[in-house]
Amino acid sequence: MNVIPPALARLIADFGRLPGVGRKTASRLAMHLLRRPAVEAQALAKSLTELHQLITMCSTCCAFSEADPCEICCNPDREQGLVCVVEEPADLVAIEKTASFKGKYHILHGVLSPADGIGPGELKIDRLLERIRRDQVNEVLIATSSTVPGEATAAYLIRHLQENSKVRITRLACGIPMGMDIKYADELTLSRAIASRQQQ
Repeated sequence: MNVIPPALARLIADFGRLPGVGRKTASRLAMHLLRRPAVEAQALAKSLTELHQLITMCSTCCAFSEADPCEICCNPDREQGLVCVVEEPADLVAIEKTASFKGKYHILHGVLSPADGIGPGELKIDRLLERIRRDQVNEVLIATSSTVPGEATAAYLIRHLQENSKVRITRLACGIPMGMDIKYADELTLSRAIASRQQQ
């Protein structure tokens, strides 16, 4: 005899597919929604439905946005020739919180990880090279995390950019500990790292 109604079991299974959500957390979330008024669950369902209907990927920087190009790419006050390369959209958000970076961004949507089948072709590296040629970019700030995959991605980008462009290449300098994901760094640490970036 199954004591969990099928609709609730399906929701628990759906929550369990989210990263970092185990069976207990998935059950707790599902039970919480069940106890709340139906209007709250409907609002959540509407938000989830609109996620893929309204949000697209910026054709310039590959950020998630409701407009294409995104707000940052359209902003004439940003430095046009300076592009910060990050792994994920969350890294862009972390750097923007510092208010220290005035250029534009390029999101790779991952890092090199041969064990997971992620090579250069799975990242947005070709789009970055096209953009450097098209938009007269003169500096690329590589802001990948200080993890092994992040460092491998940075090394690949540096070599690739040196071979295929004359752009100035810089990296985040002090402040980001080895092994730390950039999205978890505090604002002061990121500000110092941006201010003291060094050419490679």
